[in-house]
Amino acid sequence: MIQTVFSTLFQVVVPLSIPVIVGALLKRYRNLDTKALTMLYLYFLSPAIILETLTTAEISYDDVYMTIAFCLLNLLLLWIAAQASGKILKLPSPETAGLTLISCLTNSVNYGLPLVLLAFGKLGLDKASVYVVIQMIIVNTIGVYFAARSQFSVKNALKSVFSLPAIYTAILAVLLRTFNLHLPVGVQTGVAMVAGAYSPVVLTILGAQMVGVNNAELEQKVQTGFWMGVTIRLLVSPLIACFGLYLLNIKGILYSVLFILSSMPVAVNAVVLAERFDASPKLVSKCILWTTLASFIILPVLIAVVK
Repeated sequence: MIQTVFSTLFQVVVPLSIPVIVGALLKRYRNLDTKALTMLYLYFLSPAIILETLTTAEISYDDVYMTIAFCLLNLLLLWIAAQASGKILKLPSPETAGLTLISCLTNSVNYGLPLVLLAFGKLGLDKASVYVVIQMIIVNTIGVYFAARSQFSVKNALKSVFSLPAIYTAILAVLLRTFNLHLPVGVQTGVAMVAGAYSPVVLTILGAQMVGVNNAELEQKVQTGFWMGVTIRLLVSPLIACFGLYLLNIKGILYSVLFILSSMPVAVNAVVLAERFDASPKLVSKCILWTTLASFIILPVLIAVVK
């Protein structure tokens, strides 16, 4: 077991950490501006890897249905855990909203996809593609609702979802597969080439974002929320994921991939929602920092367990 953990650490986490460290160093010493890179990631690299993966993925309709069912069940259970924790700890409304974002939104896109690719190969990436598309939709709809129920607008949430080109490429990929069509060879090669640049760029962005995350001292109530958020995201969420996977009778490589993706640290874009809707952004940003750092130790253990 220990040998497997160290093997996973060196084969998966070390390669991932190189672009993360480079991004952090560039931000710290060269004040790297990630806005242009983020635009590149959102509007070019992310659609490319989703189109490439979904059009070539070895995934069945059963996998799709099971992934959708798991995402919804897991989201419901995490929401219940966050709401119950907020009530037990008597957290104010903004901290409860922040705790809900921490519990439910995971960094499955710019950290999870490269991790799955290295840990489980192309087949794992195929299985992860549907989960990632669903998470993009959840962040821009239910995530907005969690952050600001009083200011929530279904129209604006849907507009936010359909402002992302990744959604359109996912629809295009589904249509191509449904009608057994293929992209022209030259186009497919170009898309694959762009998709290959996804991992190093998004991990560099992640490293730069980590340097900018606020690690300020927190008030007592917020500090309590922080420890509960870390506990839910790092310890409770893997247990909830296991329970959901067991209920749905999901097995094999799909089990492993969904388990790891649902055990990822807090999504970086959770703090964007927290700042926009005053859902305790200091709490959320500190949880992003520490759950991401802790994940470099915890995830190799979890990967070793499911392998």
